[in-house]
Amino acid sequence: MLEGLGSPASPRAAASASVAGSSGPAACSPPSSSAPKSPESPAPRRGGVRASVPQKLAEMLSSQYGLIVFVAGLLLLLAWAVHAAGVSKSDLLCFLTALMLLQLLWMLWYVGRSSAHRRLFRLKDTHAGAGWLRGSITLFAVITVILGCLKIGYFIGFSECLSATEGVFPVTHSVHTLLQVYFLWGHAKDIIQSFKTLERFGVIHSVFTNLLLWANGVLNESKHQLNEHKERLITLGFGNITTVLDDHTPQCNCTPPTLCTAISHGIYYLYPFNIEYQILASTMLYVLWKNIGRKVDSHQHQKMQFKSDGVMVGAVLGLTVLAATIAVVVVYLIHIGRSKTKSESALIMFYLYAITLLMLMGAAGLAGIRIYRIDEKSLDESKNPARKLDSDLLVGTASGSWLISWGSILAILCAEDHPRYTWYNLPYSILAIVEKYIQNLFIFESIHREPEKLSEDIQTLRVVTVCNGNTMPLASSCPKSGGVARDEAPQGKDMPPAANGNVCMRESHDKEEEKQEESSWGGSPSPVRLPRFLQGNAKRKVLRNIAAFLFLCNISLWIPPAFGCRPEYDNGLEEIVFGFEPWIIVVNLAMPFSIFYRMHAAASLFEVYCKI
Repeated sequence: MLEGLGSPASPRAAASASVAGSSGPAACSPPSSSAPKSPESPAPRRGGVRASVPQKLAEMLSSQYGLIVFVAGLLLLLAWAVHAAGVSKSDLLCFLTALMLLQLLWMLWYVGRSSAHRRLFRLKDTHAGAGWLRGSITLFAVITVILGCLKIGYFIGFSECLSATEGVFPVTHSVHTLLQVYFLWGHAKDIIQSFKTLERFGVIHSVFTNLLLWANGVLNESKHQLNEHKERLITLGFGNITTVLDDHTPQCNCTPPTLCTAISHGIYYLYPFNIEYQILASTMLYVLWKNIGRKVDSHQHQKMQFKSDGVMVGAVLGLTVLAATIAVVVVYLIHIGRSKTKSESALIMFYLYAITLLMLMGAAGLAGIRIYRIDEKSLDESKNPARKLDSDLLVGTASGSWLISWGSILAILCAEDHPRYTWYNLPYSILAIVEKYIQNLFIFESIHREPEKLSEDIQTLRVVTVCNGNTMPLASSCPKSGGVARDEAPQGKDMPPAANGNVCMRESHDKEEEKQEESSWGGSPSPVRLPRFLQGNAKRKVLRNIAAFLFLCNISLWIPPAFGCRPEYDNGLEEIVFGFEPWIIVVNLAMPFSIFYRMHAAASLFEVYCKI
């Protein structure tokens, strides 16, 4: 008999889910080291091992299928980029359109089956598909649909010399975007427990389809940036560098020409939002893929709440940085490429701005790490695919910026001739490496911290015991945990069994027991180790100000490279040392990861802010 959609994988999972949904009082007793076996728990361990083999096999086969599709798509992208014989843009767009249509069929089937079984209980991963993440992807999706409309207008203007695939592709992409956002809003938290093999192939196909659409957007945007970069090199005096433009404009006239020019420029200004949408969609789908067939515990995720009180300092500083960033980008784009003097002054202005900002961000991150290290709390080490993916993406995408920075450092040290602006590039490149390292540490410290369970003003740890049929006012002071009540009470001489679910508190005067409970429950640290100005809610306010400031700074640092302010392209020194084509390849490969790092770090810092 087939399992219903999202039905529990085992009776124990169903029992845990029913306990999670109960409205009874949360148990406050520390977790027991030895709990009696539930009669509903799966007894044969060997059978459980056997059952996991097909799941692992299906996961491996689906991942290999996705990699094959991705590699094939990358080869098509590369062949079109280098003007390979026999490979046209129509071939690439046909391949991408076919992938999107196949994903559309799978999503429609999944949504239809979910609607047919909507009354059945479905397991959910409360950590996945956060509301702010779905809101962000919706915003980027709206801009992506606008981008598709501009592409349709571009196709209509050049319809005489463009193939039909260039008109079909943006229409399919817009429909794909709308349905995918609807799918992620309704099913990003699902833990699929039926048709698992088929669903693994469908979800992984969706992941790599979005990654190929991301790579296609990156390639188109990089070609546009590269053409502008080649034109700017002449003004800086680098006449010995090849400046042959890689032009893909249609060989016919567009009517009306003014409108077509505005559309073509608008397309490239919207590409950064499309790129962010595709990578966010692929990460959410990847978490859905990792959750297929997953056994979830009874621990429920603590809901994050956005609080704006007490963050005036961080918000004002961050908004000041954001305003300064917009001004710097506007001045940079106006002056770069106009003349040699204006280009050099624009580069120096950008480097001074970035050096100042990176130093402030590094100092803020170090202050946050110091507070966390003084305030010794236990870490949340529960398995969480969404949190693990966030950590891996932070480190992986930061490596793109590190690659460019190390290349710039090496070029500065090895160059024979050093223009004046290159010496500002050296501290900028070093700080770009150090700041990301510090910021990653701050984010890791924050997202792995246990949530606060006791007020900072309580200096005496209270050990929870379960009382028999006695209602006491102290029960309301029980620390509220994110977990759910356990069915078994801890066994001990001084802990009578629970009769009515009422709880009481008793103070422990045993120092060893107090230390042990403090380490397991994440109790408040000794007041001697925390400075007085960081006790109570002051610590949270400082951390929230740091998180708010870093959040706005990362948004600010996302803007310059996303909209064409890229000194790695424009200073020309690295191209002289490494050669034009090798350095351009390095920048084109690493820059998309560097841009995505800033947006992903901003998203992680927003989560940190809501968690503090």
